[in-house]
Amino acid sequence: MEEIISIRKFNEINIKDTFFDSLIEDYPEFPKWFQRKSQCDADAYVQYKEDGTIQAFLYMKDESNEPLTDVIPNRPACRRLKVGTFKIDAHNTKLGERFIKKILDKGIVENYDEIYVTIFPKHIGLVNLLTKYGFQQAGSKGEELVLIKDLKSLSGDILKDYPLVDISHNRKFLLAIYPKYHTRLFPDSILRNENKYELIKDVNYTNSIHKIYLCFMSGTASLRKGDLLVIYRTNDYLGPAKYRSVVTSVCQVEEVKTKRNFANVADFISYTNKYSIFDNGELANWFSTKKELVVIKMTYNIALTKRVTRQYLLDEVGISSSIYWGFFQLSDDQFNSIIAKGEINENIIIR
Repeated sequence: MEEIISIRKFNEINIKDTFFDSLIEDYPEFPKWFQRKSQCDADAYVQYKEDGTIQAFLYMKDESNEPLTDVIPNRPACRRLKVGTFKIDAHNTKLGERFIKKILDKGIVENYDEIYVTIFPKHIGLVNLLTKYGFQQAGSKGEELVLIKDLKSLSGDILKDYPLVDISHNRKFLLAIYPKYHTRLFPDSILRNENKYELIKDVNYTNSIHKIYLCFMSGTASLRKGDLLVIYRTNDYLGPAKYRSVVTSVCQVEEVKTKRNFANVADFISYTNKYSIFDNGELANWFSTKKELVVIKMTYNIALTKRVTRQYLLDEVGISSSIYWGFFQLSDDQFNSIIAKGEINENIIIR
């Protein structure tokens, strides 16, 4: 299991770690900058390896209400978050995605209009990762690229728009998940927590942008790219179902595959093991025992701030108790009632 991403004060971080050598090479003033941040009690996100050396580092700062005059072309003032320093050890795409989630969650929770980063073109892997999630080149700063992520508009591309979702042009469904799987798949949707700022904390290794869910419920194979999934955690039997069965999250479908789409078990495992909660043995068992297996790949966009109980879904949203609650389509009004009751961060929603 990977270690969590921790928040550390600069004066707790060892600048002599070889991780920082390339940053010092790119920015000779980096040690002095690092010392200033240490003196002003600044903090950063850090990922450590098992041997105690640094694997990833992220520093962000607020640059709101002032125009950007040191980039070409200049940019007008707005609520702007700067990714001041961002480095990840090479060949660790999943860790990179976890840090991208940190950046975007902070941008959304703290209501920024845009996020920007300056980066040398030679860092191709990091440039490609940022571009994948909607950062676009908007100018230059000396020899560096200026990449901007707009948090107030949509492009129509699910990944480039992430975590924003268009709720006016996509179908909505409720998807039920058993508690034992839900806890592993959505660790920051735990029911005891009603603090929206948990969205920008790291819980464990499954706190990622992408999720893969395996099921064999009728109708799920008809899902298509862009559909929104209201995640419904079924009863954990710690109390009455009407209070313990709850909506926790909203995801967006990236891709849906069935067992027929995979040549063999190795092909299936290769596709699913990066974002699935199951190990290879469990995946192989799913493939061999479930004839109608459906694989849903989705982005994890929203964790509800307040729980939405089965009681509310019955009494206020108007969902019938006589239907099968594993998977069914929601009307726009039903979906809107759920996210309103869940007090989701409205900055994520584009209507």
